Amino acid sequence: MGSNCGPGGSQSRAVWCAHVEGWTTLHTNCDQSQRPSNQGNCFRVCDFHKDLYDWKLGAWNECVPVSARTFGAPRPFTCSGGEEGIQTREVVCILKSDGTPAEDAICEYFEPKPRLEQACLIPCPQDCVVSEYSPWTSCSKTCGTGLRNRVRSVMVPPLFGGVVCPNLTEFQSCKPGPCTGPEGMYSLRIGPWSPCALPQTRPARQAKRRKGKGQGLRERAGVKDPETRELIQKKRTRNRLNRQESPFWDIQVGYQTRDVTCIHRNGSAAGRILCTQRDQLLIVQSCVLPKDCKVTDWAEWGPCSKTCADPKSPTGSRTRNRQVLQFPVGEGAECPPLEELESCEPQGDGMPPCATYTWRTTEWSDCRVDLLLSQQDRRRSNLTGLCGGGLQTREIYCVQANAELLKYLDDLREKDKASRPVENKLCEGPIPNRSQLCQIPCPIDCEVSPWGAWGPCTFENCDDQAAKKGFKLRKRQITNEPTGGPGNCPHLVEAVPCDEPSCYDWKLVSLDQCIPNDEKTCGLGTQLAQVQCINSNGEEVDRNLCSSAPAPEPVPCEVPCSRDCVLSEWTPWSTCSQTCSSKTIEGKQMRTRSILAYNAGEGGALCPNSSALQEVRNCNEHACTVYHWQTGPWGPCTEDSSAASLNTSVGVRASGDGQGPCSMGMQTRKVICVRVNVGQVPPKKCPDGPRPSTVRPCQLPCKKDCIVTPFSDWTPCPVTCDAAGNAMKRKQSRKRLVIQLPSNGGQECPEVLEEEKDCEVPKVCPGFRWKTHKWRKCQLVPWFLRQDSTGAQETCGPGLQTRAVSCRQLDGTQADISECLKFAKTMPAITQRCQLPCQDDCQLTNWSKFSSCTADCVGVRTRKRALIGRSKKKDKCKNTQMYPLSETQYCPCDKYNAQPVGNWSDCILPEGGRVESALGMKVQGDIKECGEGYRYQAMVCYDQDNRLVETLRCNSHGYIEEACIIPCPSDCKLSEWSNWSRCSKSCGSGVKVRSKWLREKPYNGGRPCPKLDHINQVYEVVPCQSDCNQYVWLAEPWSVWKVSNVYLKENCGEGVQTRKVRCMLNTIDGPSESVEDYLCDPEEMPLGARESRLPCPEDCVLNDWGPWSRCSLPCTRTNSRQRTAYTLRSPSVGRQCPDSTDNEPCSLNLNCFNYFYNITDWSTCQLSPNAVCGSGIKTRMLDCVRSDGKSVDLKYCEELNLEKKWQMNISCMVECPVNCQLSDWSTWSECSQTCGLEGKMWRQRSVVQASQGDGRPCPPQMEQWKPCPVRPCYRWQYSPWSECRVEGVVCGHGMRYRNLSCFVSDDSGNGEGSLVDEELCSSLELSVDGDKEISLKEACTLPCPGECYLMEWSDWSSCVSICVKGAGVEFGSVQARSRAVLAQEPENLQLCPDQAWESQSCTGGECYEYKWISSLNSTRPLIWCQRSDGLNVTGGCPPVNPPVDNGSCDSPCLRPKSFCSEAGVCMCEEGFTEVLSPTGQLDQCAPIPILEIPTAGDKKGDVKTSRAINPTLPTTNQPGRSGRTWYLQPYGPAKSQRDLRDRGNKTTD
Repeated sequence: MGSNCGPGGSQSRAVWCAHVEGWTTLHTNCDQSQRPSNQGNCFRVCDFHKDLYDWKLGAWNECVPVSARTFGAPRPFTCSGGEEGIQTREVVCILKSDGTPAEDAICEYFEPKPRLEQACLIPCPQDCVVSEYSPWTSCSKTCGTGLRNRVRSVMVPPLFGGVVCPNLTEFQSCKPGPCTGPEGMYSLRIGPWSPCALPQTRPARQAKRRKGKGQGLRERAGVKDPETRELIQKKRTRNRLNRQESPFWDIQVGYQTRDVTCIHRNGSAAGRILCTQRDQLLIVQSCVLPKDCKVTDWAEWGPCSKTCADPKSPTGSRTRNRQVLQFPVGEGAECPPLEELESCEPQGDGMPPCATYTWRTTEWSDCRVDLLLSQQDRRRSNLTGLCGGGLQTREIYCVQANAELLKYLDDLREKDKASRPVENKLCEGPIPNRSQLCQIPCPIDCEVSPWGAWGPCTFENCDDQAAKKGFKLRKRQITNEPTGGPGNCPHLVEAVPCDEPSCYDWKLVSLDQCIPNDEKTCGLGTQLAQVQCINSNGEEVDRNLCSSAPAPEPVPCEVPCSRDCVLSEWTPWSTCSQTCSSKTIEGKQMRTRSILAYNAGEGGALCPNSSALQEVRNCNEHACTVYHWQTGPWGPCTEDSSAASLNTSVGVRASGDGQGPCSMGMQTRKVICVRVNVGQVPPKKCPDGPRPSTVRPCQLPCKKDCIVTPFSDWTPCPVTCDAAGNAMKRKQSRKRLVIQLPSNGGQECPEVLEEEKDCEVPKVCPGFRWKTHKWRKCQLVPWFLRQDSTGAQETCGPGLQTRAVSCRQLDGTQADISECLKFAKTMPAITQRCQLPCQDDCQLTNWSKFSSCTADCVGVRTRKRALIGRSKKKDKCKNTQMYPLSETQYCPCDKYNAQPVGNWSDCILPEGGRVESALGMKVQGDIKECGEGYRYQAMVCYDQDNRLVETLRCNSHGYIEEACIIPCPSDCKLSEWSNWSRCSKSCGSGVKVRSKWLREKPYNGGRPCPKLDHINQVYEVVPCQSDCNQYVWLAEPWSVWKVSNVYLKENCGEGVQTRKVRCMLNTIDGPSESVEDYLCDPEEMPLGARESRLPCPEDCVLNDWGPWSRCSLPCTRTNSRQRTAYTLRSPSVGRQCPDSTDNEPCSLNLNCFNYFYNITDWSTCQLSPNAVCGSGIKTRMLDCVRSDGKSVDLKYCEELNLEKKWQMNISCMVECPVNCQLSDWSTWSECSQTCGLEGKMWRQRSVVQASQGDGRPCPPQMEQWKPCPVRPCYRWQYSPWSECRVEGVVCGHGMRYRNLSCFVSDDSGNGEGSLVDEELCSSLELSVDGDKEISLKEACTLPCPGECYLMEWSDWSSCVSICVKGAGVEFGSVQARSRAVLAQEPENLQLCPDQAWESQSCTGGECYEYKWISSLNSTRPLIWCQRSDGLNVTGGCPPVNPPVDNGSCDSPCLRPKSFCSEAGVCMCEEGFTEVLSPTGQLDQCAPIPILEIPTAGDKKGDVKTSRAINPTLPTTNQPGRSGRTWYLQPYGPAKSQRDLRDRGNKTTD
């Protein structure tokens, strides 16, 4: 073990002398004789000691109150319920091998020392509590000296060391008066019957029988000996018994006897002769010899009910049985249980897994939008074209998840088959959704631009110009691509036939300046035309292509001379007034010019008249015969014969929408040439170029076959039997579910989805019953036992008879007895007492049946019996009071009255809908949840005695029905949308608004309204864009000058010109019609009048200023812009022309602008008009904004090539208003009570789809109830016990009896019920309050006169909780009963037995308080103990002497050490302090602790000094050493001997 481990070590500590105030002093100042040692032995612990030493824990000691420990010595203490305490135990370190104690440090090295004390709760002693006394009994004697008594019973037994129970009986002597004659001193007392025994003289009788066997045959006819006669009779009986007796009963009839003694009143025995008796007493009787039940040994365990491996619940159960060999007979012990159950696990390695179940679903139904529409939606009537968000549903069913694994299917095709549905209750876990939101894509309508202008007359095909046929075309573009491609758009090209077509033509761009001929400065000249070669689409092409067309000639013109009239340029030709021409309509266009300066009076060219200032020409001269191609819809996609072999039928469930492509097909459509406003014309009338195609390829969707599950198993066929024992016919069914519907020509579904057939009815209804056989002959006590009694020669008197019992099936065939033990009712009795009449007995026939009644409730009915044989002549038998020969009773009165009972049920709609089957659940669309229904109230039927009977007696089916209304939910109703307002801006992006207003609020749980404003309207605001060129100002030519100066004849000088300015709607062909001026931009409005100087003759004439050049960006005042004019008429010599250029500086936001893009906010989510919800788009608009904040045409921003990085459309979702979807109502539950008035049936439904968005919310009612038909509650009930009967004598051992009767009640708990015919309880099991042991008689004792005896047991007291009221502390509940002593003779009191009580635990006890109650009304104050429920008791109140003089305090001062002060307040005596309850009442008087601070005799030491001493050590008080004592330092760690140093010596040196 090594020298460094174990005992033998040493440890040291310091020891020094200190003053009581804490400072260190010389060690000579301390008493050397008391100096502690500074070194000690120790044990060095090593790791291997862990296996040698351990803590030994002692038992917990008794719980000691904390208060007793706190204040030192125990003190008088009032317990107030559960008292807090501390209990201790011994904990020592021991050597494991022999249990010897060791140092704690050894064990502490490995494990901390377990706790030595713990808190505990000490129940207060519970004294015995007894009730008040009963009233005094009458005197036990009618004369002489007797006793009267009064008794009380135990209510709470003494517990936890409480005071024992006081006497339960109080006696008082009484003397009613002197006796006139001698008192009856003696009485007969009958003893108990002896145990049943067989006669012991059987060998003697057998010997006697053998002795007389020789002459027996001769004398048989004249045998008179009773015993021989009985023997012969018994042998015959035994032979008969052997024939039909079951092997399960061994019935032996024996006998039992009892003693009869004569007793004196003082309890001593006396001679029999002193007791008189009226009748002959029976002291011997037949009995059945008791035989205990015998059973076989247990059979082998049966198989485990679990035959598969299941990790979730691995155990099953198994049973084993044993058989009855011998049934109990007489008072023998009952049979033990014949079946035993235990849990088990399946054995074996190759155990298959248990079946598991999972939910499966059918495919989703088609998406339907109509399920989301509100009641008011006008689209309810026309469901075509609905799109957007919708709802689709599917069925859910339960299948065996691992069926394929369990069946080990190898065939691939079998695996692909759908699983067989099973009952839904087998599936656990969350049920998959039965409905979901879905989307029907909304078709995008084709949107096209307005028509473009008519193009030039061109060949249909420029490569083939031989046809000489020409067309003018106009076109429009697709602005919004439709669903399904451009084929669904209207025609995009219209054609008009024309003459002289050409593919290329010259286009006049501009005319050069007029150059006079012959190099003159003025006069006639020419203008050269600047031209481009363009094709029919207006695009510039190579000039050589126009070589076939003559180039435009120079245009003649005139440069006015200085004295000539000056005219302006022609304005551009106006828009053509018509788009085509006919006989009655011609297109015209016009141009104008104005006079800029008048000619001089002489020599100058004159100004033309006003008609020459205007020109009109024809335009759009082509006829109004417009042609275009018109297309029909695409036909169905048909198989392309070349690819037909690929399009095979698909049976498996396709993923997604199941529309995967299988092969290519072809689609065709009709294309015709149409003349506008006429109809179809030959195709040659339309140009071939833009002719649409008539055929296109398409993808054929796959065929889908119908898929159904296999049929489920047949529903079970439970066998039910009618009252006659015949099996009732039932049906069973099976179902299968469609999990994929056929489409695209796939195989159709079978018609039969549900099958039904009759159940097989067994020939015999399963069930068992006891069959009783005939009672055998009455067996008397053996003659040799009764031969001494009077009349023994007769074979008569009381006896016993037996019968056989067998087990039968309901059809009467023999069955094993164990079946009846399991399934039949209680086994009938196999023995009964019987009476063989003696010669002196009166014998009567059985009662006849009652005579019939003429009518219910009228008259009487009688039954009769008669005396038999010699009884007719006996006088005692003729006494009709003792032996009545007729009985009369009123005729039964069957009057019934019905009356309603209970509350009305919920309003229940008639069962019109589908009841949800056990196989598969699906969502209903709009289940009818409202309308007219019925509510029910139960009817109850009573007979004339106010007894509950079946409701059929009152010709009622059990209910009153009353129509009721479940109000239908009405959704919020809004108006239709108003028209969109005009766009808020005429240029750029604005908003447009439309609104709905409230027409009807929702009620009864209808769909809620969307959020409305203060005037009950809801708005939709979307951005809109207005073309900035949509409206333009159109200025007519300037009017003629109005000159206003003196040179009128010159017609020149200062003047005014005016013109008309109108706002026009702009079209592709130019301004077309006049509109309101506010639609045009007021800033852009041209001037309607101008003042200027009309040039005089020979003045220089310039044309109007051209447009300003554009300011270059950025806008700074150093930049400028200019405009120019050119000379139309040169001036005369000596006159100058004004400047032909005009400059102005560029100024920001005046004539120079910056431009930038502006993006609007997103619009609300916009849906297709045919959608209710679902996918929509949000849009926003792009504006070009000028630096002064004005929106302008986008072209200004586009010209600057500003970056456009914005997305203008995004998809969005509008939440769908899904109405709450509920499951069908479940089937009605079983009745909550099997009988009575209170029974209810319930049914539930659940939320299949919670409401979403503005959908209709779920109704609050998720369950409904209705009353069950009222059924009478029948039960077996005991009558009260009879008095103790002791036959023919005064006292002794007797029997008391009670009957078992059938009672009816309504189960309301009011009253006991009413007695009815036993037949009504015949279907019930024979038991009373759940106890199947029926006891109708029991032994009892009737006390003899003068005897002191115990009364019968009192009733059990009410259940009482042993607790502290208000503190939540409880020690269980208990109830008690007791037997008090009764005495009749004063001198016999010493012979009385002890009183008895017993207790038992119970549940639900009431928590009571006990307090003293005083009465101040009487002259002498009374004080008694009362329980908090008002009962006056003895015991339970605080054990104090109730003070009598505390009347002045409101609540008496009952606490120990308390008294009533002069102020009328409860105070505590000196040395005790008041502890008050939360209500301010005195709770207890606690002793004031006196703590003395030891100062070692120094009376001046202050409180601080108490911290420098250890108060548990004795102080040393010697002369010269006042207040000095030794101090210790704890031992240090173990060290070897040589390392020890005496620190104390060092200190003192």
